[in-house]
Amino acid sequence: MMLQIQHQTPDQQLILEQAPLPDVGVGQVLVKVAAFGLNRADTLQRQGKYPPPPGESPIMGLEVAGEVVDVASNVSTWQVGQRVFGLVAGGGYAQYVAVNAEHLMAVPETMTMTEAAGCAEVYLTAYQALFALGQLKAEQKVLLHAGASGVGSAAIQLAHLIGAKVAVTASSDEKLAFCQQLGAELLINYKQASFAEQIKSHWSGVDLIVDVVGGDYLNANVRSLNMDGRIVQLAMLGGRYVEKFDMAMMLAKRATLMASTLRNRSDEYKSQLIRGFTEQFAQALAERRLNVCVDSTFSASEIAQAHQRLEQNQSMGKLVCYWD
Repeated sequence: MMLQIQHQTPDQQLILEQAPLPDVGVGQVLVKVAAFGLNRADTLQRQGKYPPPPGESPIMGLEVAGEVVDVASNVSTWQVGQRVFGLVAGGGYAQYVAVNAEHLMAVPETMTMTEAAGCAEVYLTAYQALFALGQLKAEQKVLLHAGASGVGSAAIQLAHLIGAKVAVTASSDEKLAFCQQLGAELLINYKQASFAEQIKSHWSGVDLIVDVVGGDYLNANVRSLNMDGRIVQLAMLGGRYVEKFDMAMMLAKRATLMASTLRNRSDEYKSQLIRGFTEQFAQALAERRLNVCVDSTFSASEIAQAHQRLEQNQSMGKLVCYWD
């Protein structure tokens, strides 16, 4: 049984229906899914705004946790019965999914399947933004917008763990307190104060900004940077266009603006990213020096309610669905 979109309904209703068991291709393993994480990309796909990459499953879902039940003949890294979690480019909202063997990681004994289901997308996205692209180092300062989000909660912990100083923005004192518990030092309620002014007042500037808002935030982001600062743009929740962008300010600071997504990256890129993350942080995950912050869990049959909670922007950390 798989969860798919009923395209005929005006409100893009999600329904359960039967579908064939996925074929296990070369270099793949078949995973029986115990739980899957929710991401904003899922809600955009449901709305018809974020189609899957060519050749990928039309079923939603970008991350899963479960048990290996079949392995391609050319795969030696995984065996039937192992607990795994990882990335998929589609098909995660299903009871079974075929996954590239190099896109999986072992579930630590200290981690539940629910936690593992919400781990891969947020931690790999945060790892990519902070280190692969942002080149964050110990003692540097980083500003994370939407600090209480899934990616934000992972990024706070990663940055704090390496000894960087973390500032966050969020919409409520409750969310800011959540971020503080994870290691954030400078807490900014963007509804009550200008984050650029707060950054300048407390720190004079930051070396890296990870942003999911876009739009009018760009000018304020550049104002918040130190010399040679970097901005990594992961989404554009605040709008795709920027009016009256101050290029002179960007030039004066020798600033760098980068944009990145993860879903449409090549298989080899994802494999390298996973290897890098595993080498550097797998032990910290196993020792629970890094944690997956699960906001709430839902049965797979409650997927509509889960999407609604995600779109209400009230959650802190990850939303996860599980198969009964």
